[in-house]
Amino acid sequence: MLTRLDLRGCGTDVRGRLPRPGWDGEAPVDAVRMILADVRSRGDEAVRECTERFDRVSLDDLRVPAAEVGAALHAIPAPLREALEAAAASVEAYHRHQYEAWTATPHERDGIVVKEMRRPVDRAGCYVPGGRARYPSTVLMTAVPARVAGVPEVALCVPPQGDGTVPAVTLAAAAIAGVDEVYRIGGAQAVGAMAYGTESVRAVDVIVGPGNLFVAVAKREVLGEGVVGVPAGFAGPSEVVVVADATAPVDCAAIDVIVQAEHGPDGLAWLVTWSEQVADEVSAAVARLVEDAPRRADIEATLRTGGYAVVVDSPEAAVEVANLIAPEHLELMCEGADDLLALVRHAGVVFCGPWAPASVGDYVAGPSHVLPTYGSARYSSGLRVDDFLRTIHSVTLDAAALAKVAPHVAAIAEAEGLAAHARAVRLREVEA
Repeated sequence: MLTRLDLRGCGTDVRGRLPRPGWDGEAPVDAVRMILADVRSRGDEAVRECTERFDRVSLDDLRVPAAEVGAALHAIPAPLREALEAAAASVEAYHRHQYEAWTATPHERDGIVVKEMRRPVDRAGCYVPGGRARYPSTVLMTAVPARVAGVPEVALCVPPQGDGTVPAVTLAAAAIAGVDEVYRIGGAQAVGAMAYGTESVRAVDVIVGPGNLFVAVAKREVLGEGVVGVPAGFAGPSEVVVVADATAPVDCAAIDVIVQAEHGPDGLAWLVTWSEQVADEVSAAVARLVEDAPRRADIEATLRTGGYAVVVDSPEAAVEVANLIAPEHLELMCEGADDLLALVRHAGVVFCGPWAPASVGDYVAGPSHVLPTYGSARYSSGLRVDDFLRTIHSVTLDAAALAKVAPHVAAIAEAEGLAAHARAVRLREVEA
């Protein structure tokens, strides 16, 4: 079930031997662009047609009534509500720590005083996947950091179920997180609605949240158009790399390979080890555990194209493979995990030791589980409270400070052929 890759003896010549997930030519990009263009030109009408086409649901009102969102809190079992509230509290506490760690201390040099001010965006759009599963946790992981940042308005888009409703547990999470508006819209059309605005959905300033390949490509497209911010990494199909040795419980390593695979196709689920025996045992355990998994079809679809058991020469080589993959989730289930952590350069999040499965991070650890995928951990990070904030600088000088720097300003401005720039400081020298 896991494709075996033997990279022993390859030295540093590894990159070209590592397969990466891909899509069939430019088909998703072309299809996404058509959807976005349609939503931009026809608004709600295009959104409804896309919803009927892709979700097989005919909708009149795209927005979920506020009363229905509030009522969902009382419709879910008490233990589930308690769990969601506990998760929300953990996410809020962690992101409030991020927020409060920032310092507004002014910087002063040669009489020039520079201050930084943080301002939240006016309106944030959160995308939460649906269809294959329900993700109330993603509501918390996107909306709670936005609220901590002080965003005045938070809108949520989630695909409708077959009967046109949004699951009660998702609505309950929205109520707990303080979401202002919930729309039963999914896919690229939801990204288009939030980016451009429609008759029902007012445009947002940033769009956050994971999704399938079409959603991730749509976010990249609207970002490229400059109509909306998409601050986090390429949040697409889920990924995990489990680095394990003989000390890792076999079934624990196997289930952790499976966990992210149950999100569905197009993702990655890798085992990396320097023990052929571990590769054999964990691979066998994966096959056994998948047999009776409730989401067997989704797991098998992921493992068929993105499931690998990799054998390398050493723990250091294992981490280097992980760095080249740059996975969304990295687990170090081996001796010396803390030492290996220092070697990690590219990953969305790292879980250290046998008692830290990725599923804890998915729900209650605190950091947002909206993480970079598709190798984007090489240059981006998981969703943070800063992603909802803009930093504005203020610059203050007195006459003495201006007199000191004016010759430098004028010299550079004249070298660039910008005479008015130079004159702006020289006029003030005369005034002083």
